[in-house]
Amino acid sequence: MADFKVGRVEQAHTRIRNVPIAVTPEGFWCCPSPAVFQKTLKNQTPQTKQRRPPSPLPSKSPIQKCQQNPTSERKSPAPTPPRSTNGPNEQRCPAPETAISGPTERQPKPIVENVQRKISVGFGDLETSDLKVVLSGKEGFSVRMSVHKNILAEHGSFFAEKLSTQSPSPFLEIRDCEDMEIYVETIGLMYCKEMKLRLIKQSVPRVLRVLKVAELLGFHACMKSCLEYLEAVPWVGEEEENVVSSVLRLRSDGLGVSPVLKRVSSEVSNPPNDTLAHIMDLVLKSNEERGRREMKTLVLKLLRENSLLVNGSGDICIKSLYNSCRSCLDSLLCQFRQAAEPDSDKSLENTTPVARQISLEADNLLWLLEILADRQVADEFVVMWAGQQELAMLHLKLPIVSRHLVSCITARIFVGIGRGEMLPSKDTRQLLLNVWLQPLIDDYSWLQHGCRSFDRKVVEEGIGRTILTLPLEEQQSILLSWLGSFLKAGHNCPNLQRAFEVWWRRTFIRPYVEQHQGILQSDNTPMTPR
Repeated sequence: MADFKVGRVEQAHTRIRNVPIAVTPEGFWCCPSPAVFQKTLKNQTPQTKQRRPPSPLPSKSPIQKCQQNPTSERKSPAPTPPRSTNGPNEQRCPAPETAISGPTERQPKPIVENVQRKISVGFGDLETSDLKVVLSGKEGFSVRMSVHKNILAEHGSFFAEKLSTQSPSPFLEIRDCEDMEIYVETIGLMYCKEMKLRLIKQSVPRVLRVLKVAELLGFHACMKSCLEYLEAVPWVGEEEENVVSSVLRLRSDGLGVSPVLKRVSSEVSNPPNDTLAHIMDLVLKSNEERGRREMKTLVLKLLRENSLLVNGSGDICIKSLYNSCRSCLDSLLCQFRQAAEPDSDKSLENTTPVARQISLEADNLLWLLEILADRQVADEFVVMWAGQQELAMLHLKLPIVSRHLVSCITARIFVGIGRGEMLPSKDTRQLLLNVWLQPLIDDYSWLQHGCRSFDRKVVEEGIGRTILTLPLEEQQSILLSWLGSFLKAGHNCPNLQRAFEVWWRRTFIRPYVEQHQGILQSDNTPMTPR
């Protein structure tokens, strides 16, 4: 709270500026806008800057500087009689004969006298005013208000307490006011019957300033009106955080704080889990491609920003995600079976809805896998995908245009393992390569030309690193099988030459190096005497 002082207001060195205030019979008024305060400072500051203190006597200062025309410095002007000084605003120039010829040193500008600047404001009927409230701010700027004791004591507990404990005095001073404009406006609101009409056109930041001052003054009616305003008005950008922090700092009860905070908090116990599951279900079942794609991007972004849900709901969220994964896998397998029926020629001609559903379920699984990988809980998904032998067998019976998105799931798993985002067991990695590497090789040419998001180098690096995590014998089996495919398809097959080089060194070079190092160590071993 600002410092409080009771006493008389000194009239010396003050400049009073009367600001016109429109006062209605019920006390409605027009507070001086910020432009008025700034205009007052600008109008008074140049006047103070023009003042210069009298120059010191020649006997006390060996070097003095006088403002004169640059051309007159070359001539020797006639002696000028000293000018009479009637006040501090007069400037005095020493006689030319006292000036020393040669270069003069530039002295620092004299300190401007700190003259108090004051604005006078009146509220209500000025003839019946019985109290002068002075708000003192920085740089000697102050506001003197003509007010009424009964109105201030009735609306503000701060004024009621001070006026009841002090001896009768027509003056009251509040020092170090950080926001005098809002102090004036808040005190003016004590004269208004309908404060909502005064606040309705104000901005959210300004109402927060009024709320802060109203709390300091104990103006509960104003605080309640500010909270009603904040509960109804939209918050834009950073205003939400400012409103919440300001409302949470309120120390008074019974002012309607809860309606404001209900906008950002819920009283329902543990609601995010069911809500998140419902959102995921709506997105996964959407048939509108554009809306589904945009919402998938948005939900993925929001989940990345908040990877751990509040209230310890992370485990329940993971369960919900895996339930969605199993549902999508079951639907995808069902669509593959339908598309791979014996009447394949007829089914391929009329499977546009089936192919569309396959693409939809594959895209849903890829989205769910991305969410699980971001949360570093995708190991179970790798186990589920590696166990889809039937789906991999049916994969060869469908045209590439219908099945290629399924290979995108396999590619994303290899990338995750290569980056260390997924850490499945050795058996799971081996099963994954045995089941899904060949279908990925078969669709590789289509993936390069038909998928915009497909990054060949990243996928090839992930496949190679996954292979190199297996025992050396398994590496050899998989890489030799890949070599046969690569020599037939060329660039239409994943380029695993880096992994092949590592396997080669492990197989043919490393044993020789280890054997050679062993021989050197045995030769350097000192013989123990018998």
